[in-house]
Amino acid sequence: MLKATLRSFLAHKGRLALSALAVILSVAFVAGSLIFSDTVSRTFDRLFASTAADLAVGPKDDLDESMPTGRTPTVPADLARRVAKVDGVAATHIDASVENITVVDRDNDPVGPTTGAPTIAGNWYETERSPVEITSGRAPRAAGEAMIDADTADKKDVEIGDTLKILAAPGSFEARVVGIVTFTTTNPGAALVFLDTPTAQARLLGDKNAATSISVDAAAGVSDTELKRRVAADLGGGYDLETADEQAESAASELGGFLDVIKYVMLGFAGVAVLVGIFLIVNTFSMLIAQRTRELGLLRALGADRRQVRRSVLIEAVLLGVVGSTLGLAAGIGLAAGLIELMGLFGMNLKSTEMVIGWPTPVVSYVVGVGVTFLAAYLPARRAAQVSPMAALADAEIAGVGRPLRVRGVVGSVVAAGGAAALVGCAVATETSTSASLLGLGIVLSLVATVVAGPLLVRPVIRVLGGAFPAVYGSVGRMSQRNALRNPRRTGATAAALMVGLALVGGLSVASASMTKSFDDQIDKTLGADFVVQNNTFMPFPAEVTEKIRGTDGAGLVVRNRFTPLKLSMPDGKSVETTAAGYGSRLDDVVKITYAQGSSARALAPGNVAMDRDFAKDHDVRVGAKLPVEFPGERKAELTVGALTDQEGAEGPGMKGGLIMGLGTLEKYVPDGQDSAVYVNTAPGTDAEALRDRLDTALDPYPQVQVRDQADYKKLIREQIAVMLYLVYALLGLAIVIAVLGVVNTLALSVVERTREIGLLRAIGLARRQLRRMIRLESVVIAVFGAVLGLALGLVWGVSMHQVLELQGLTAFAVPWSTLVAVVVGSVVVGIVAALLPALRASRMNVLEAIAHE
Repeated sequence: MLKATLRSFLAHKGRLALSALAVILSVAFVAGSLIFSDTVSRTFDRLFASTAADLAVGPKDDLDESMPTGRTPTVPADLARRVAKVDGVAATHIDASVENITVVDRDNDPVGPTTGAPTIAGNWYETERSPVEITSGRAPRAAGEAMIDADTADKKDVEIGDTLKILAAPGSFEARVVGIVTFTTTNPGAALVFLDTPTAQARLLGDKNAATSISVDAAAGVSDTELKRRVAADLGGGYDLETADEQAESAASELGGFLDVIKYVMLGFAGVAVLVGIFLIVNTFSMLIAQRTRELGLLRALGADRRQVRRSVLIEAVLLGVVGSTLGLAAGIGLAAGLIELMGLFGMNLKSTEMVIGWPTPVVSYVVGVGVTFLAAYLPARRAAQVSPMAALADAEIAGVGRPLRVRGVVGSVVAAGGAAALVGCAVATETSTSASLLGLGIVLSLVATVVAGPLLVRPVIRVLGGAFPAVYGSVGRMSQRNALRNPRRTGATAAALMVGLALVGGLSVASASMTKSFDDQIDKTLGADFVVQNNTFMPFPAEVTEKIRGTDGAGLVVRNRFTPLKLSMPDGKSVETTAAGYGSRLDDVVKITYAQGSSARALAPGNVAMDRDFAKDHDVRVGAKLPVEFPGERKAELTVGALTDQEGAEGPGMKGGLIMGLGTLEKYVPDGQDSAVYVNTAPGTDAEALRDRLDTALDPYPQVQVRDQADYKKLIREQIAVMLYLVYALLGLAIVIAVLGVVNTLALSVVERTREIGLLRAIGLARRQLRRMIRLESVVIAVFGAVLGLALGLVWGVSMHQVLELQGLTAFAVPWSTLVAVVVGSVVVGIVAALLPALRASRMNVLEAIAHE
């Protein structure tokens, strides 16, 4: 049996090639994501371990910033001298650095990376742990001098002697480049600018007696943990102390968010490849077994029992999985190398020679590849075991062997009922988390139900979709329609591969269109200012930008906006950490806010705060209530609830409760923040377009901010939503590629299966062109069937997703009909492309050999 199995596998290796490709793709994405993330993690672990000080003493700040505030927490620089006196301390260094600062060159172009990595300006001092070394020029010694890293200098064409302008929070200043430093370890992609320590303190932090942290070197024989204990005992509370390991762990945690995005995106591709590949493998093995009915019957007649036949098919599947996994692992290594090179283009200089392939990677790769193939082949293997010895003596097939369609109907109906109940629950739920959980369950169950019951829909739907074929194409059209109806299971499984991708696209297209329309409606309803000055990435900007706006000719009302994290102690006993927005006076002239109780005057009054009425209701808060509040830096206050808002979508990222307060109140407790947005109205008698031109000119030295009107703001939101859609379309592309492979495989095996039938048709006069058309029409109707099922399912998902969005205030609903029509047209193209090779092969058959085929 083993010899027969190996010979059978080698005999059908060509027919299994497309199934192997699906395995290769899924394993490649899994292996590539694991290798890449392991390589980046190992590289940065070494970087953090080799550059972190034995101990870092920084400001204690327990509130997380979900929205950037522009604050730079500091400690007294004199702390370095105090820590230096602690027993076990060998040396201390003052750190004065600021992240996400804007630095421009002589042409006023930012020298920082455009990939999201930060630009960091800080003070220069050299230790054994410095990640960079001076390779050209010298270190800065006085105000007006700076060094820059070599990678940034090369990319931005900066040389020694050039002048850089640094746009810091205390004010802009210029510095001449006197030196170039080169990374001795991995360049994480950031741009580095170094100043002398007094200048960094005064010009970056605005305080010559401040530092962002104190780096401490341990004396010989003193462990980091012991050093931390001694320093903590001397300083008492009020400071955050981290050993080298803790610093590395903290930095790795921050990096983990970036790595997780890449890993989950790639695993998403792997998931789609696995899911769609299952249908391809099931179809392939089902058809191969159907074509080998006589061969399997002969094996039974010669004494093989059912278990041996089933085992024979599963061994073929395992062999396919092993081959596919091996090639997929190799492809994954190549994919990881490509990602490493891609990161190099973005400034993260990883080395392919240091690629990490840990033992879990090949294990997971083979588990995925072999496991998926084995599971997909299990049902066809069971059907193969049901072949009787008598089948060897008859011209019989087992394509219809297995559970009858009525069983599928019952199972599909039960699962569909569960999915429908989950989606209905999603629609009526009042909590976002509950609604989202029910949405996920409903999507899974409805997808399973559609796949299970898909064959039941083949006959009625394809009769409609192909109803015009006989009238338009005559007998060729009638035969193509009947070929698609001949085996509902096969047609359903082939179409299911395409259905999965299109359902995903349909659902998320509806969700994104609804989000876009909701944001457009909200902008129309809430934005009353003529212009908003803001950063593309919502990063805060220095006060001098606001002063430039105020000084622009034709600028009338100017209202500032800032954010701050805070912690509220609620009347119900709960503590809520969130983010509040602070606004200047005359807010109603630039932003339209609906109040359930109170007004903007009450909301922005000194010592007051306003919140969303639903949030207030959840926590038993009423107007006039006094709430204990903790601001950054452990500053405590008691604020009075002055108003309740009724704002749709009041909650932004990390802004639970939609809190707003006066800018005076915010700056009283958080004096070191920066403006995040400035709303501007034109002065009376000033043309809006003229003011915009003047603002653009005035703000030209500050490339980190942009001037936007309502239309620009809507465009920005659309672009951000589009980023999500690009990922969806990439997933769709992968699903379509595998779906095309599935259709090609099905048609190719179908042509082999119908060799004698095709020969007879040719013998009685069917032309080659007509034969090719018949196969193309069969392919198109299968593809369109998958598209119809996918889009119908996607619309249901989209409506359900909208119910979740409504809980976040995004109430508008929209269906992107143009996208859905394009998908249907695209499915026709997919069908035509998939049929090209099988149709060509069928038309080239020798008529007499085809008739004699068994």
